[in-house]
Amino acid sequence: MGEPGDDEVTFEFVPLIRQYRSGRVERLFPENRVPPSVDAATGVASRDVTVDPATGLWARLYLPDLDGGSGGGAGNQQQQLLLPVVLYLHGGGLVVGSAAEALEHGFANRLCARARVIVVSVDYRLAPEHPVPACYDDAWSALRWAAAGAGAADADPWLRDHGDRDRVFVAGYSAGGNIAHNVTMRAGAEELPGGARVKGMALLHPYFVAGKKADGEVKNAWLRAKLEETWSFACGGRTTGPDDPRINPVADGAPSLRQLGCDRVLVCLAADELELRGKAYYDGLLESGWAEDAAELLVSGEDHEYFQRQPDSAKAAILMDKLVAFFGGNK
Repeated sequence: MGEPGDDEVTFEFVPLIRQYRSGRVERLFPENRVPPSVDAATGVASRDVTVDPATGLWARLYLPDLDGGSGGGAGNQQQQLLLPVVLYLHGGGLVVGSAAEALEHGFANRLCARARVIVVSVDYRLAPEHPVPACYDDAWSALRWAAAGAGAADADPWLRDHGDRDRVFVAGYSAGGNIAHNVTMRAGAEELPGGARVKGMALLHPYFVAGKKADGEVKNAWLRAKLEETWSFACGGRTTGPDDPRINPVADGAPSLRQLGCDRVLVCLAADELELRGKAYYDGLLESGWAEDAAELLVSGEDHEYFQRQPDSAKAAILMDKLVAFFGGNK
């Protein structure tokens, strides 16, 4: 039997997660996991691979149809067609979500098909069972694995035969955008295998907060408070709060954004609670010395999940076109 008070709720963010004093975690967000497959609509092939057996880290790889549907998504292996490699990090507030979730899987399929890239969708470990920085460490491990595999004889065959080490990108949605920023900062301080460099970083509605708010920044006070509480929860309480540079990259004393280890940045914003923090991030890029032709901004005016839930909408098409151009223009 449990101890008295074990069923007391110690943290709750509806509709994402609840934790009890006993330590038990209840994930409230409905998750619809789907298996890897050859997508009937796009011809994209996907499969799950282990990245780090020691931690259980895995990723779902996506490869576009290289031979027009005559031989499946893997294409003719005699074709040594090199493709950009996009490391993708899913959303979920650092506490829920998966690379196998149906919406994330659908987006990765569409991105792979339209941009003609290899997508490495990372199933990083979640808090609170694995507090921050586990998600950042997993993203770094996956980035190193993908960069090392591109063109290497002993690597995963899709990366070996078709990955272009000179065109490695990092992209993330929501909490994944936060992780993408942090892993790209690390890429600016540490070398990647084989001299690889991150060509570009795309942030889709990134999860950033701040202690000091600009006028009009808070649209929903309850939601903003929960986003800040969730950061502390994901860190196991080991954080300096909403001005920790990992969650507020433009805080006083944070490392300069000029230290990002990439050549180009794309920041995409929605009309959500994260919008003005994302704009502050973009402004911080320019203030730190990024040129406007290397740091792009796209503001949709739509809700947080529009590009996943309404992929055929006009605004989702604009976002996809921007990503296709950013990752190489469907070459």
